[in-house]
Formats: sequence, C-alpha cells, structure tokens
Amino acid sequence: MSTYYQLLRRDLTGSLPAPQWPAGTQLDHYRDELAPAIHAVLRMTQEQGGGRVPPLETWQQQFITDAEFDPTLCLVASNAEGILGVAQCWTSAFIKNLSIHPCAQGQGLGRALLLQAFQMFKQRGEPCVDLKVLESNQRARQLYASAGMFLVLRDAVAED
Repeated sequence: MSTYYQLLRRDLTGSLPAPQWPAGTQLDHYRDELAPAIHAVLRMTQEQGGGRVPPLETWQQQFITDAEFDPTLCLVASNAEGILGVAQCWTSAFIKNLSIHPCAQGQGLGRALLLQAFQMFKQRGEPCVDLKVLESNQRARQLYASAGMFLVLRDAVAED
C-alpha cells in the first residue's frame, strides 16, 4: 500500500497573524552548541511525522552543508527546561521540519513556530511558503489548515 504526502502552501502576501508564545518561551536560532538538543527533538518526533533522522554527526553535517542552509532559518524554541521545538527551514521558503517535544505538544508552540516561520519568510520577500506532510499525520494537517495552508499537490512517498 502506498503512503501519500501532501505539499501544502501558505500565501504570505496578505496580513499574517502574530505568533502567541507559551509563557516562558525563548526564541533562538541554530548554533552548533544547540545541535545535540535540536537533533534529540527531531529524533523524538520522527515517528509521529514519519521522517527519518540520521545519527547526530551525519545529520549535523548534512544540515549545515546543505545549499539551502541558513542558521537564522532554523528557529529554536526553549524554556528553562531546554529545547521544546524546532522549525528547520530552507532558503527556498520551505519548512523542512516542524518538531515539538512531546512534553510541549498541545500548548500552541507548534502554531507559534509555524507563524514565526511565515513572518520570517514574508520579511525576506517570499510570496509563499511550502511544506510537506504525511497524509496520515492528521494532527499536523489540522494545525497547518488552521494556519491558512492549502493543498497544492498530493503524491506517493517514494519507497527506498
């Protein structure tokens, strides 16, 4: 049986809602010293999203050497307990990963990171932003729809 993903898009030309951050949340960007904690959140949530995250050294090397890598496009949300969420974005106005630590899910952090990414791309002059989501990931799809994202393409996930 095939697995399908949806390519979703958000038009950035109109007004955008401002992110509402959970109390105590700090926003930061990718830095090498945060890589292990960022990687841990990505690994923890990979099953939910259906992605595969390689071991830390491989992931970090692939991430920082990617042609679309810009450390300011990797949003990192944390509180006193540590890193709670990551929005890993590419320069092509693409949200590669949106991962929220299980302990912080359902508190609005994913929505805040998503809206922050929209603002960031709008400020860069991008007309829209895209992401891919597994069709089976109902929770993520509901979040994206509520933030104004719409379906552009449905396609089968390549089997490897």
